[in-house]
Amino acid sequence: MKAALLVDFGSTWTKLRALDLDGGTLLGSAQGPSTVTSDINVGFDAALRALAERLRGLPDFAYRLASSSAAGGLRMVTIGLVRELTAEAARQAALGAGARLVGSFAYRLTASDVAAVAALAPDIVLLCGGTDGGNREVILHNAHALAASALRCPVVVAGNREATDEIIALLDDGERFVTAAANVLPAIDTLDIEPARAAIRDVFMRRIVSAKGIDRVHAAVDGVLLPTPAAVLEGAKLLADGIGAREGLGALVVVDPGGATTDVHSIGTGEPAAAGVIRYGLPEPYAKRTVEGDLGVRHNVSAIVAAVGVEAIAADAGMTVAEASTALDALESRVETLPGNAAERALDETLVRAAVDIAMKRHAGTVETVYTAQGPVQVQRGKDLSAVKHVIGTGGAIVHARDPASVLAAACADARDPQSLRPRAPRLCVDADYMLYAAGLLAQVDPAAAFDCARRGLRIVKE
Repeated sequence: MKAALLVDFGSTWTKLRALDLDGGTLLGSAQGPSTVTSDINVGFDAALRALAERLRGLPDFAYRLASSSAAGGLRMVTIGLVRELTAEAARQAALGAGARLVGSFAYRLTASDVAAVAALAPDIVLLCGGTDGGNREVILHNAHALAASALRCPVVVAGNREATDEIIALLDDGERFVTAAANVLPAIDTLDIEPARAAIRDVFMRRIVSAKGIDRVHAAVDGVLLPTPAAVLEGAKLLADGIGAREGLGALVVVDPGGATTDVHSIGTGEPAAAGVIRYGLPEPYAKRTVEGDLGVRHNVSAIVAAVGVEAIAADAGMTVAEASTALDALESRVETLPGNAAERALDETLVRAAVDIAMKRHAGTVETVYTAQGPVQVQRGKDLSAVKHVIGTGGAIVHARDPASVLAAACADARDPQSLRPRAPRLCVDADYMLYAAGLLAQVDPAAAFDCARRGLRIVKE
C-alpha cells in the first residue's frame, strides 16, 4: 500500500490524516495540542502516537507533507496605489496565498503609515502600485519609505514592471529578503495575482516556517508546503476542476466558520449569469478567498450579536433574551468553551449560521439597477455565485453540528435579499473528515489521489 501523511500545524491543534493513495481513502486521523509557545513537536508526537495506535503501527509513508497556521498564521500587509485597483488586487493576492491580512495601505505612505506598518509586525509585505507602463512615482516613494524604516520582514514586489529592478536594488540591503513577481494589475481591467501568490508561498516556505519554529519537525515531515488556508483553497480548486479523466464538481463554494475568523472560498469565474448584466470593477479571481476577522464564533461573539441583534439570536436558539445574553457573555469570556448541553449547542449553531450568512453576503457579488442617460442598466459588483451547484462546509463548527444543512443553508440565496448573488439551489455537503487541507497538500505531488480522497470525504446533507 502506498500511503501519505498530511499534517496541519494549527494554532490550537495539530491534525494528522493518513491516506491510502492507491484506494484514495482515509486510513486514519488523529490530533494533538499545538504547543506553539514551547515545542510544536509535543503536539505532533502525541498525534503521531495516537495515529499509530489506531492503525496498529504506521505504514511507510511515500509523502509526509504539512501546512501551517500556527502562531497566528501568515501575517501580511499590502501596499498599493489606488484602493479600488492595485490595493484591491494586492488584497486578493494575499488572501489567495493563505495570508492573514492585518493591514492594507494605499497611495503614498506617510510617516505615520510606516509606523503603523511596523506596529502591525507583518511576516511579509506585498508592495504593489501602478499598471505596467503607468504610474511609477508612488510605488518608488513607498519603496524608499520602507527602505528607510526599521522594518526587516520579507517584501514581495508586484507592481509596475518598469520600477521593479530599481525597487529590488533599493530594498535588498543584505538584511531584508526581497523578491519580485509579475504585476498584480498589469492593465486597468486585468487581474494577474497568481505569480504574486506563488511568490508569497515561496517566501512562506523558505523563511516564515523557520521563524515560527516549525523547522524542528523537518526530520518527521518532508516539508511545510503551504499556509493552511491556501491548502484548503487548493483542495477546493481540485474538487471543482477535477484532474484528467476525473470530472470535477464545477463551480463551488467552501465555508469555514472558526473561533477567530470565518473564511469563504469560491471557485469559478463569477461572470454575470443573466443576460444584459454589466460587470463593474476589477475582474474577480477564479479561486477567491475572503477572511472575516470580525466573525469568529468565539473571539468575536459581540460583533456577531451587534450585526444580528440579541433578540434574533435568542429566537433562533429557542432562548429568552436574558438567557441568551448570559450565555453569550460566558462564551466570549471563555473562548475555549465547547457546548455541553442542548441549549448551548443550539446557541452555538445560531452563531455559526449568523457568521456564515454575513460572511457569504460579503463574499458574493451583488446586482443592482443603475439609471443612466440611456436608461436603466443592471450592474454586477463582485462575483456571481448564483449558479453554483455545491456549497461545502468544513471545520468542526459545521461538521459536528446537529443540523449542518441548516448552517449551510445560511450561505444560500435569500428572497429577502434579492440583490445578493449567492447560490440559488446548490447541493449542500460537509467535508466530513476534514480532508480539503490534506487534498490541497497532496495535490502538489499526487493530484489524482488527492482528488479521490477529497471527493470521497464529502458527505451530502441536502440535495
